[in-house]
Amino acid sequence: MIGLAKWMGTGFGIVGAVLVALNLSFSGWGFVLFFVSSVSWTIAGVMMKENSLILLNGVFTMINMLGIYRWLIVGQV
Repeated sequence: MIGLAKWMGTGFGIVGAVLVALNLSFSGWGFVLFFVSSVSWTIAGVMMKENSLILLNGVFTMINMLGIYRWLIVGQV
């Protein structure tokens, strides 16, 4: 289970970064992928009892929620 969470976090993070870097009309969906990545890494951090990983990805989750709100809910600013 921990391996799955780590690989999901890695894969979704890479694809999310590519989408945002391309800056296309649908690049906001990269924040959704980043969100899945950060949640996956938070879960992995909890399972590994790695407080720094939990904190980092907990904050990334909130930042990704802001990105989703700004890009996909209210529109690209």
